[in-house]
Amino acid sequence: MRGLHMYELTVESSFSAAHQLRHYQGECERLHGHNWKVEVSIRSEELDSLGMVVDFKELKGLINEILKELDHHYLNELPAFKEANPTTENIAEFLYGEIKSAMKKKGISLQRVKIWENEGSAVSFT
Repeated sequence: MRGLHMYELTVESSFSAAHQLRHYQGECERLHGHNWKVEVSIRSEELDSLGMVVDFKELKGLINEILKELDHHYLNELPAFKEANPTTENIAEFLYGEIKSAMKKKGISLQRVKIWENEGSAVSFT
């Protein structure tokens, strides 16, 4: 019956960074920062010999390596956001691409990246 069921594994991490939204009419056009919470979900029909999709520790380590590229930086100065506005939506898409690429090398299927800009506002990219 495995073919009818799927495992979804989710881990959380975070990063802090500054940004400003270009051409935005409001306060967010000014330089400001956030403590973004990042949720990463992967899916698999299969488990390894230990009965895991992947070790949580391994997955968190991979994600934290990628988040180092953003943590305590001014996002507007990073190559990924030189032209693209560093909105939470664009950050989610950027992280999805980076994480998916790293996971593909390990045979892991990325499902979703969800980023919380604050307690009440989040964006998911699938």
